[in-house]
Amino acid sequence: MGDLSKIHILKKILLLSDTHGCLDEKILNHVEQADEVWHAGDIGKMSVLDKLAKMKPLRAVYGNIDSHSIRQEAPEYLCFNCEGLKVLMLHIGGSPGRYVPRAKALITEHQPKLFVCGHSHILKVIQDPKYGHLHMNPGAVGISGFHKIRTLLRFQLEDGKINHLEAIELGLRGALSNAVNGAD
Repeated sequence: MGDLSKIHILKKILLLSDTHGCLDEKILNHVEQADEVWHAGDIGKMSVLDKLAKMKPLRAVYGNIDSHSIRQEAPEYLCFNCEGLKVLMLHIGGSPGRYVPRAKALITEHQPKLFVCGHSHILKVIQDPKYGHLHMNPGAVGISGFHKIRTLLRFQLEDGKINHLEAIELGLRGALSNAVNGAD
């Protein structure tokens, strides 16, 4: 029998933010392909959390639009290790060189290798040389907000490394997208 300490586990992560209550088939198709789903806030409806948690292991933080009931299920921030990678997730974070004070304090305290946030509705993946982490914001996957294109991120974690990072566009946010996607 081989050495079990040399077994490598590969985990497929789906990173969402700003669903604002929308969880349509386009999103669910990507959820089905993931091993774990991370939601960076502005969930919008408890039904979104419930459905995601029934489908896959879920890590989620609440956002500024989220209700009291969502805030009881999802914390303000999460700091965790996944496949050897230290992750910090917070809804309102800013971006490298322009972090909000709460994010800067948490980054300094926890020193993650991956910092995840949402809120801006702008997809970003940026290496932060000052703090030594990768900054990810998946943009907004919901149909509410000022973004034009619905986006999410998908990647794999293995041995503390991020591999096969993909930015995925789900189409237009507006009314045409709603009719085609059958969003709630």
